[in-house]
Amino acid sequence: MKSMTGFGRGEAQRSGVTWSVECSSVNRKQLEVALNLPRELSELENAVRADVSAAVSRGRVNVAVRKESAAAASDTIRVDQLLAEQYFHAMHALALKLDIPADIALTDITRLPGVLSQAQAEIATEDAWPPIQEALAAALKQLNTMRSAEGASLRKDIETRLALIVSLLDSIRAKAATVPEHQRKVLRQRLEEAGLPLPMDDERLVKEIALFADRTDISEELTRAASHVQQFRAYLDAGAPAGRSLDFLLQEFFREFNTMGSKCNNAEIAHHVVTAKTELEKIREQVQNAE
Repeated sequence: MKSMTGFGRGEAQRSGVTWSVECSSVNRKQLEVALNLPRELSELENAVRADVSAAVSRGRVNVAVRKESAAAASDTIRVDQLLAEQYFHAMHALALKLDIPADIALTDITRLPGVLSQAQAEIATEDAWPPIQEALAAALKQLNTMRSAEGASLRKDIETRLALIVSLLDSIRAKAATVPEHQRKVLRQRLEEAGLPLPMDDERLVKEIALFADRTDISEELTRAASHVQQFRAYLDAGAPAGRSLDFLLQEFFREFNTMGSKCNNAEIAHHVVTAKTELEKIREQVQNAE
């Protein structure tokens, strides 16, 4: 089991350029990939998405690709002299109009947008992809390592709560077997207190107890709940992403316990049902973070 929350970072170097890739993921019902690529490498988007989809099956994954160059080796400073001249004349004209001194320094002009720019050496897409792919693979590996570690904690908590639910099912099953006989004694006692004693084999009494036993029978629900437990554990052991399947199975679990609660007509069983549903809700919170 893997969590959908994680972070990973990878780096690769080629020809004096360092490529770094960061991947972070959070909960989502489906796989969503959000990319932040340098504009000149936008055509690599499909390739990056394909690699992410191969490594992650569920969650929102944010991928940021950055390039760091050796300044002296690949970058040059460009000066837009025409733009600087236009800024100067505009500032000088404004000073004359406002009748203030035109104290314009060179540093004032160089700070204005577009006057100075850093031109980086262009890198062809086919040359950029190999190091980006290498850094991406390292980032995804680290991301999945973190997701697996957190997933192990999720599974441990889920298995502990599932064991408690199994124990509650055993208690409910044992108690359910005694409910009809208990009802027989309660009904007979009420009849005696009302001055209407009946023999134990009286047809009316036997029929009433039979109807009561049929209305309160939860054997099918117990059988299905036990089957859900086995299937739940099978999903946990499968080694494949099963978050959506587990979430659906939990809905079936809730349905069985709701039916037990409405049919049982017994305070002790009702208490066990409430406890089991509380544990199921806690399991659901964990499953919603599982891949």
